Amino acid sequence: MATNLIIARGGVGHVPPVSLAFWRWFTVFIILIPFFYRDIYKKKNIFKKEIPKNFFLGAIGCGVCGAFPFIAGITTTVTNMGIIYTSSPIFIIILSIFFFHDTISFSRIVGLLFSIIGVLIIICKGNLNLLMSFKFTQGDLWMIGAAFGWAIYSIYLLNWKSEFNIMSRFTIISFFGAISLLPFYLVEEIFYNTTFFNEYFLFWVLFGAISPGIIAFTLYTKVQKYIGASLAGFTLYLYAVYSAFYGIIFFNETLLKYHLAGATLVFLGIFLAKKIKK
Repeated sequence: MATNLIIARGGVGHVPPVSLAFWRWFTVFIILIPFFYRDIYKKKNIFKKEIPKNFFLGAIGCGVCGAFPFIAGITTTVTNMGIIYTSSPIFIIILSIFFFHDTISFSRIVGLLFSIIGVLIIICKGNLNLLMSFKFTQGDLWMIGAAFGWAIYSIYLLNWKSEFNIMSRFTIISFFGAISLLPFYLVEEIFYNTTFFNEYFLFWVLFGAISPGIIAFTLYTKVQKYIGASLAGFTLYLYAVYSAFYGIIFFNETLLKYHLAGATLVFLGIFLAKKIKK
């Protein structure tokens, strides 16, 4: 999943962000539909019944979480994007409590506080004056939106049951994700940036469709099925590790002290928040 951050930094230099998100999810649908068309067609009545929920999941999981990181990649670093995205499990816990009556312990509250403070250290770059004046970089704010969107997608994907299998449902979600992005893609194409359909476009769209698209979403859904949304969200904390690695290797970024301080608090917070009674 963290390879999405490589696309967010490298791909947007060649393909406009919303265009990249749209064509990525449309390509996912084109790749999957020949394999799962028969199952979807046989259950066309179920397909119609589940349209509202699957459209919502597509708009959030593929639309918001697909376009926001690419927009963020224009003005922030891979390291920042990775660590900020690790706030998503915090949002998963909070939303699960409010909407699905999940229980919360004292250690989980303390864990949430540590994790939130850690994320704030990252987005304010260790500068409290920057935090007090709300001068966050534009890209950091886009990533917070993506993290919150992924939390919404995660809890509703788990709690909204479907009569389709994992891959058929994912094919449908990718279709609605592309549909939700289409009007924004057209606006971007007409008024802001024009997409050049060259070898760079082909590479980044295919890479985005296959690695952080089909492979990552499928595995994440399977993990959620077995251990639930909150524990599956724990895997997102590896974003901090992988994003720093990708940023240093591919984009000559530097790991700074505030990254280490923020990541330490985030990991400490998730350790406390994820404590489970036997």
